Amino acid sequence: MKIRFTKMQGCGNDYVYVNGFTEHIPQEKKPEFVRFASDRHFGVGGDGVIFINPSDEADFEMEMYNADGTRAEMCGNGIRCVAKYAHDKGLTDRARFSIISGGKVKYMDLTVENGVTKAIRVDMGEPILTAAEVPVVSKNRQSVDEEITVENQTYRMTCVSMGNPHCVVFSENCEELNLPALGPLFENHTVFPARVNTEFVTVLDRTHLRMRVWERGTGETLACGTGCCATAVACVLNGKTGRKVTVEVLGGALTIQWDEKTNHIFMTGPAEFVFDGELEYEV
Repeated sequence: MKIRFTKMQGCGNDYVYVNGFTEHIPQEKKPEFVRFASDRHFGVGGDGVIFINPSDEADFEMEMYNADGTRAEMCGNGIRCVAKYAHDKGLTDRARFSIISGGKVKYMDLTVENGVTKAIRVDMGEPILTAAEVPVVSKNRQSVDEEITVENQTYRMTCVSMGNPHCVVFSENCEELNLPALGPLFENHTVFPARVNTEFVTVLDRTHLRMRVWERGTGETLACGTGCCATAVACVLNGKTGRKVTVEVLGGALTIQWDEKTNHIFMTGPAEFVFDGELEYEV
């Protein structure tokens, strides 16, 4: 059968998007389809697949999968692309609406010019800092500036959940790190029972950061929206920046603000269409 899809990217974090209103793949077949579609040699290619579905709890559901076929709870760049898709493809004519992912409802605020979405501000909700809820194994209630030993080397980490688990590690020059070697060691470390996304961060000044990310189930990506949010929180908790920062990633930049009054994280950034297509797939 033919599955229609749209390739989209947010700061280079690229996914294959499937309209779940019109395209129907059996639930048990989705992990296999995701691995096929995500393959950059034999499929479409992407950091994973996101299905845009109807929802009884929000205006839309984002059903997200990593490239290895595992289900993921949240993707900040992905949810901005879902918002652009929903508006620009005519699923809604509103510039403010909600999307649920991993059981959590997020609220979109779109900047629209001549019917085209130019930027999306997402209310990402409150960061989760309790170690057991991230989850990370820790003797402390919160894992802030805590030691972790990886391959006989000691690092200091701050762990945050944005609906998915993150480990933030500060580095003098994150560009020099060998992420293909280091990333999997963090991802599969025994202190992370659900594995983890790891952000390696260089603080440029009080309002600017540079970040590289190793994403659970995918590898190094050009951007990670929830990772940028977790990084901003970690910077505030460690006294490194103010509450509003620009985070430079390999694929662009996101603006993150941790609002002191509401305790909510607001993420603002782009989302772009790449192309539409049809994929032959045997269900």
